[in-house]
Amino acid sequence: MLPLWDNIPARRFPLAMWELIALNTLVFLLEQTLKPAELERLFWLNGIVPAYTVRLIREGTWPLVAAEVVSLITSMFLHGGWLHFLGNMWTLYLFGDNVEDRMGTARFAIFYLACGILAGVFHILAEPMSYVPAIGASGAISGVLAAYLLLYPYARVFTIVPIFIIPWLVELPAVIFIGFWYLTQVFEGVLAVAHEVAYQGVAWWAHIGGFLAGLTLTPFFVRKPHRRRFADEFSPW
Repeated sequence: MLPLWDNIPARRFPLAMWELIALNTLVFLLEQTLKPAELERLFWLNGIVPAYTVRLIREGTWPLVAAEVVSLITSMFLHGGWLHFLGNMWTLYLFGDNVEDRMGTARFAIFYLACGILAGVFHILAEPMSYVPAIGASGAISGVLAAYLLLYPYARVFTIVPIFIIPWLVELPAVIFIGFWYLTQVFEGVLAVAHEVAYQGVAWWAHIGGFLAGLTLTPFFVRKPHRRRFADEFSPW
């Protein structure tokens, strides 16, 4: 399914969202200037490699463990290709402005980073034997999706859905669209554990961890409105 737009207009300019998109874009464009060997080295040094992190912890090599903690942040701004990059940035653009509306600029930025960090930790715990570097903003954006689900469960998401190979434009409630997306991540995550690898090259458990982090953290980051507005009618908060 490919989401195209929703029916909740942003009430203010989403500064943090655009800054995150700009930073991701800058890093991705810099990636394009690297040779394949240099790019692979970049991913290994700044991505999350669960098996390497677990080995460092067991050996008690704490200075190197500290460096791995930094990779929980740096990995969020790396992407493995145009499809990976564009998919993440489009999802952040589509859902991030409304979440920032309810949290405010600073809180949204902190929330985004917190979800990304917890997504990385969850990935390490779920796949401790994986030597595949995990990169991408997907874990943090999964947290944004969770926040959107809590704040705007009855918003309408206009989505392209392939039915018998033919693409159809379908209007889905956010709770259905995001709920189906989450169940897909869980299904693929179980397959990943069964195969003991990042199944299909995707860190599914990072998505799951980021989503669960978003569900948990949203109530602590959302601002209580002084008065109800049209968009808030879609929210139970």
